[in-house]
Amino acid sequence: MYKSMRRSLLLLIVTGLLTACALSPQGRISNSDQDRFFQSVSKLCGQAFAGKMVTDHPTDSDLKGKAMIMHVRSCTAETIKIPLHVEDDRSRTWVVTRKIGGAEAGIELKHDHRHADGSEDEVTQYGGRTLTPGTATRQEFPADAFSKVLFERTGRPNSSLNIWGMEIEPGKRFIYEVTRPNRHVRFEFDLSQPITAPPPPWGTPAVEQMRSQPPQ
Repeated sequence: MYKSMRRSLLLLIVTGLLTACALSPQGRISNSDQDRFFQSVSKLCGQAFAGKMVTDHPTDSDLKGKAMIMHVRSCTAETIKIPLHVEDDRSRTWVVTRKIGGAEAGIELKHDHRHADGSEDEVTQYGGRTLTPGTATRQEFPADAFSKVLFERTGRPNSSLNIWGMEIEPGKRFIYEVTRPNRHVRFEFDLSQPITAPPPPWGTPAVEQMRSQPPQ
């Protein structure tokens, strides 16, 4: 009987250890493709990478040939903020949020657009959340209800059909794209060679900007 109790206790300990290994710091299981995708992007935190637009569509002619930098600037267990710099334009930030449980479970992508004075652009906080599991290297975000209303109100009804995509090949490249009927725009960033981090995006609080400055 004593040996049987010892075996049962040992089994419980081993099971507990295996379960703990499968949990994130927040205590949730993190072995889905969406978790793997989120973790791969999180591993880039603090780094910046050069990129460019690789598609050629008249709608996006203003971006053709412009230098781009994505900066994986801040990360928590739930949210990753990635400012996108287009030359001197620091107005764009991708906000990627991992949501667990409930009707909104999945990964959400939002676009935070700001003016140089930090105020929000008229078209901001749009995006969507995943409706399928995706893969460990690619996730897609169809426009959500908020975005559709925003696009209609601001005279951009075609954007209501947007599907944003993010794709990562660790150590190789990161891809951001937008697709809808008759439009496809794609940015590619080289993950093999991190570069110097750019200045903070517009709208960053002054205290946070001071913390991000390199020591003199």
